[in-house]
Amino acid sequence: MSTAGPREGAPIAGDAEGVAAGIATARPPASMQAIVARQPGDASVLTLVERRVPQPGAGEVLLRVLGAGINRPDIMQRQGIARPAPGITDVLGLEVCGEVIACGAGVAASLLGQRRMALVPGGGYAPWCVAAVDHSLVVPERLTDAEAAALPEGLFTVWHNLFELGRLAMGETVLIHGAAGGIGTLAVQMAHAAGCTVVATAGDAARLDALKPLGVDVGICWRDTDFVQACLDFTQGRGVDVVLDVVGGDYVRRNLQAMAFGGRHVSLSFMQGSAVTVELLTLMQRQLSLHSSTMRPQTHAEKARMAQALSRHVLPLLASGRIAPRLHACLPLAQAAQAHALLESGQVFGKLVLVP
Repeated sequence: MSTAGPREGAPIAGDAEGVAAGIATARPPASMQAIVARQPGDASVLTLVERRVPQPGAGEVLLRVLGAGINRPDIMQRQGIARPAPGITDVLGLEVCGEVIACGAGVAASLLGQRRMALVPGGGYAPWCVAAVDHSLVVPERLTDAEAAALPEGLFTVWHNLFELGRLAMGETVLIHGAAGGIGTLAVQMAHAAGCTVVATAGDAARLDALKPLGVDVGICWRDTDFVQACLDFTQGRGVDVVLDVVGGDYVRRNLQAMAFGGRHVSLSFMQGSAVTVELLTLMQRQLSLHSSTMRPQTHAEKARMAQALSRHVLPLLASGRIAPRLHACLPLAQAAQAHALLESGQVFGKLVLVP
């Protein structure tokens, strides 16, 4: 992969031409360098390619990207496991923080110059990106560009899965696997802020110690401790109310053993395999339920609804500092391959962000 940085044109303030049907405050260059996977494969298939700078359509904004978060679905797209929907750019990247440079039709010009963090269907690994304005959130002043770039995918995912599908409520106990990851560190903080007891697993004691200030009440090192027995011991045999799982495979069966009557199991990923065996009698007798979702196929309206809920319930916590992303590292856009390899190594604590 080339190590040359993406070429950006200098914005020209006050341009009145407009972009698409909207209003522009800056003229981006005609083209840009962005990251795509030239074929399915390992991190080495990521490469910089020339692409036209996108233009915002109705209800969209053009963002000058200030940072782009890296997520597991990006790796799955690179591997050929997940593909963007027809009509969606092949440029990777599902979350960005950026400055609003142009507004498409129907978008208030008052947003120009504003920092927004957005969930996007693709296109984040680039200096310029379009986003649906109603899938974006205002960036609280206390957050840096990189911190804001690390948030959208996690915020939407945790809110929908943990609090909507999983119905996690104040006073309940939640078991969060992969708590040291980007999703996990956010889930821990959001569950703690909601008044819940947080049980978390991680691969070593040092990470568990670092997770405690984020809101972990009980840390379990999965390498040397049976998390099922640890959960039952902590809850005096009752079990946990909700499990947030990213492992899949045999973990699903074990998770069910650690759950309380009426518990809800939420699957986000399946690092140990998507094929699982579930004993239906166990689900029926203990009234357990299984839930799962992915964010990419959600409808435009559903994502807009989630964004409104996040604005009401979570943005104030970000603005006050009660919730904050944990950044592992920021890398130049041209080092996307190195960033993917680092994420796959299992050594990342928090999030990785690419900076154009």
